[in-house]
Amino acid sequence: MTALQEKLVFDKSDCIADRVTHYCPGCQHGVAHRLAGELLDEMGLSQKTLLVTSIGCSVFLYNYLNLDSVEAPHGRAPAVATGVKRSCPDKFVLSYQGDGDLASIGMAEIMHCANRGEKVSIIFVNNTVYGMTGGQMAPTTLEGQKTTTSPAGRNPLKEGMPIKMSEIIATLGGTAYCARVALNNIKNIRQAKKALKKAFEVQVNGLGFGFVEILSTCPTNWRMTPVQANERIENEMIPYFPLGVYKDITAGEEV
Repeated sequence: MTALQEKLVFDKSDCIADRVTHYCPGCQHGVAHRLAGELLDEMGLSQKTLLVTSIGCSVFLYNYLNLDSVEAPHGRAPAVATGVKRSCPDKFVLSYQGDGDLASIGMAEIMHCANRGEKVSIIFVNNTVYGMTGGQMAPTTLEGQKTTTSPAGRNPLKEGMPIKMSEIIATLGGTAYCARVALNNIKNIRQAKKALKKAFEVQVNGLGFGFVEILSTCPTNWRMTPVQANERIENEMIPYFPLGVYKDITAGEEV
């Protein structure tokens, strides 16, 4: 009789902590963490990386990546990242923020950080709600979307239209790379990793500010199953927030 043999086909990267996360079932923060951790190891950046973590569901990033980190107050991660990078220019500085933290509370900080061309990398997770604090309307909440603070649906006549951060960031002079990706299927996850790698490379090469917006699920606050949440990204989010590279000074690829 032939003995059964186990073959390891997938393993986590060294800088990803062996720990169960606090995220809800179907949430894609964990996928984003994995992509970032894999790249940091693959690019040989783990030992020189300093994380700047923000407020919201992403706050415990430092628990899931075995890297040195500093915690920033609400919305201030780009400002803290600026200080970290300027005081330690040999370090690779990565910040990770949600839509409420980056596009509302920290709008000024992200705009000026990009405009100055700070040599840092920002991952921006857009799930169209304030996830941690109860699912309130965020600047990215889609028209008609019901949240705990817009129970009748977002009304553009009262609240304005959802803000498209990638389109804005791409227009700023200091931005070296800007792209929007999604995590709703395998193809898009692979594209997301490529975009993150490019954003990391522009910092490594001293070219300027790198920004990647990730369209991500929030099944709990959307009141959906994980499958339905992935379908929402495809059918509702991507049509309003088109995927693609919005600025790449190394290739002249802009849309």
